[in-house]
Amino acid sequence: MTVDVLLPYYGDVAMMKQAVESVLGQRNPDWTLTVIDDGYPDPGIPGYFAELAARDSRVSYHRNEQNLGANGNYRKALTFVRHELAVVMGADDVMLPNYIDTVVAAHQAFPTAQIIQPGVQIIDENNAPGSGLVDRTKRLLAPRVHGMRLLSGENLAVSLMRGNWMYFPSVCWKSDALVATSFREGLDVVQDLALALDLIKAGGGMVVGDTVCFQYRRHRASDSSWRALEGTRFNEERRFFNGMAEEFEGLGWHRAARTARLHLSSRLNAATLLPKAWRNKQTQGVRNLRRHVLARPGDSAQ
Repeated sequence: MTVDVLLPYYGDVAMMKQAVESVLGQRNPDWTLTVIDDGYPDPGIPGYFAELAARDSRVSYHRNEQNLGANGNYRKALTFVRHELAVVMGADDVMLPNYIDTVVAAHQAFPTAQIIQPGVQIIDENNAPGSGLVDRTKRLLAPRVHGMRLLSGENLAVSLMRGNWMYFPSVCWKSDALVATSFREGLDVVQDLALALDLIKAGGGMVVGDTVCFQYRRHRASDSSWRALEGTRFNEERRFFNGMAEEFEGLGWHRAARTARLHLSSRLNAATLLPKAWRNKQTQGVRNLRRHVLARPGDSAQ
C-alpha cells in the first residue's frame, strides 16, 4: 500500500533535507514524496531535488510561481494526492524508519478510520530530545493507549477541545476524506485541528497508537512560536473555538460545545506566555494574550 508523503516547504534548508532523507530512509519502500516549495529564496534547492528525482522516481518537486502562504500551500499539496493514505509532513520534522510500516499497520487494523495519530517523540532545533510544558500537557490530555485504539464521535471532539494533543505533521489521513474535506481557508494556526474536527463531525474515526515512529521538532524559531508570543495565534484560536461551539450545538453535541467555548488549555497556554511577552516589552502581545486569558466564554476576538 503506497503512502503519499506531501512536504509543503518554506524554511530552513538543512532541516528540510533532513526531513527528506528521513523519508528516503523508510524500511518500507512503498511511498511517494512530493515537495511543494512555496518559493523559498535559495537557488540550490531546485538542483538538489532534480538530482534526487533522477536517482529516485518516487520523489517529485514543484515550486510555486508565487508565494501562497502556509494555508494556501497546504491546500495545493492536497492536489498531488494519488494513493489511499497521505501524510502532510512538516519540512523540519523527521520520520523514523518505521513510520510507513506503522501507519499502514494501523490502517489495516482499522480500515474505516480516516485519521491515524501514531506515537511521536519531541526534538529541538539541535535534534536533541525535548519536552517542554506544551508537550507535557499534551501527554496528560491525550487518551491512554496500549497498542492501538479507535476513537470517534462527541467524546473525541470533547477530548480535542480540552487540548489539541495531535501532532499534525505526523498524522496519516485516509486520502479520499482528506481531499474531499480539505483545509479551511483563512486558518494558519488551527487548520489541522479544524480538518480533524470536520472529519469527526461527519462520522470519521481516529486511530491513536503508541508506537513511536515520528520526531516532531519544537524550536524557538518556528512560525507558531512567534505567533504565540505576539498573541496573534490566540485571536485565531478564539474565533475558531467559538465557531466550533456553534457547529457542535447544531449536532446536539452540547458537551463539546461547552468545552469549545471554555477552551481552557488555550487560555492556560496564553497565560504561561504573558511573563515572557512582558519581559520582551511586546506591548501588543501582552494585550492579545491578556484578552485571550480573560475573555468570557463565547466572546469573539476583536
